[in-house]
Amino acid sequence: MKTKPLVESTIERLIDYIIKNDLEPLQKLPTELELASLLSVGRSTVREAVKALVGRNILEVRQGAGTFMARQRLGVSTDPLGLTFVKNKRKLIKDLLEVRMMIEPRIAALAALAATQEDITVIHALRKEIEELISSGEDHTQKDIEFHMKIAESSNNIVLPTLTPAIQQAISLFVDVTNRTLRTETIETHRAISDAIEAHNPIAAHDAMTLHIVYNRTHIANLFKNTAFQEGDK
Repeated sequence: MKTKPLVESTIERLIDYIIKNDLEPLQKLPTELELASLLSVGRSTVREAVKALVGRNILEVRQGAGTFMARQRLGVSTDPLGLTFVKNKRKLIKDLLEVRMMIEPRIAALAALAATQEDITVIHALRKEIEELISSGEDHTQKDIEFHMKIAESSNNIVLPTLTPAIQQAISLFVDVTNRTLRTETIETHRAISDAIEAHNPIAAHDAMTLHIVYNRTHIANLFKNTAFQEGDK
């Protein structure tokens, strides 16, 4: 397993610090020196991590005053709702699946009606890449996200792609929590979705996406029932 770059791991640990300490918008963080000590890294690494989080609208630096939580916890474009900071991951996953059930089947139906041949080619290519990654035991999270994002883009609705970062968060959390165990179901339903879009069949696309999310929801329900997932998050 590759070791994450120091700055990247420091960013994650700094976010973890923010979550654990329930830091609110406009609340001041420890000094650069104190953070370096807390995170056991150099000040230059802390500086780079803070800079990255400023760019992601999580922190803001005030000259001569220090580093503060941003005025609004908006997060980055991949997390515009600030879901990274929700402590109760169990409820977050369940609620995200509910949101996906509300909107993704309709997105798939719209994509089946509006997708161009170029869109369909990309969707099929992403689906095949996901299958190859799953078959080889590699992490397919990013390609899975791209698959769903491309379907949203193919809907020809200019608003939907701006709503889909929540879907991205859901996929990432789901794959992480389930340790990529829902392999066969993912492959089968992705094929059904992409085939329905290619056939420009909105009903089949809607139903295939619904089944895809039902598999996810059932698997998560069983996982939570049979395992102690993050006891503090119940």
